[in-house]
Amino acid sequence: MKTEVSGTATAWSLRPAVMADIEPIAELRAEVMRADLERLGRYDEHRVRQRLRDSFSSRYTSVIEAGGALAGCVTFRPVDGRRWLEHFYLAPHHQGRGLGSAVLRALLRRADAQGETVALNVLQGSPARRLYERHGFALEAEDPVDVFLVRPPGADVSSYARNDLIMKPTVGYDGDAAAIVELAAALGTRPFPVGYERSEYGIVLVDEHGRFFMLHHTGGTTWERTSSTSFLAS
Repeated sequence: MKTEVSGTATAWSLRPAVMADIEPIAELRAEVMRADLERLGRYDEHRVRQRLRDSFSSRYTSVIEAGGALAGCVTFRPVDGRRWLEHFYLAPHHQGRGLGSAVLRALLRRADAQGETVALNVLQGSPARRLYERHGFALEAEDPVDVFLVRPPGADVSSYARNDLIMKPTVGYDGDAAAIVELAAALGTRPFPVGYERSEYGIVLVDEHGRFFMLHHTGGTTWERTSSTSFLAS
């Protein structure tokens, strides 16, 4: 059964995964996870792909398609009375466009309808943690490598559907400072963090010229101030 969804910047759909999807998904996993695994000193070209192959379940895995092509994947399987959200990957060119938030909200609505708790884990320092926390997930446990998050059924996610800006400083994660320095060098200006964007928790910055920028973990987007209360992406 294929589920068609719209209402985001990119129309997308979910379809059940098949065995032929294993290798494309394994390659996507290697591409998406490489930076975080290298940062933790745990990247291995074979292991990063083999772990996907070993745990692949066509019964519980869906392929995310956009424009008729592979955009990502997600596994949503029952374990010990919970739903585990696993292997949630988006191709880099689909990140930062609200697609991840849209897919996550669809899965959470499904879990809420069944009264199910949702659990997952992310790597320490991963920017993905911010997305999950903004959708009602809370810390359950952690170790030097992994952070385990859990969300009870019925947690409010309606407020996260709005793609609005919260103008107050936000918590930084590993790599944020370096990304801001890199953005400053590229722009030839000095941006300062002043808030965050609610949908995917991108950092909002302002420079000495009064220009606003939104820094997502996949790159930076310039925002021009058009009035005291509105912003227009350039």
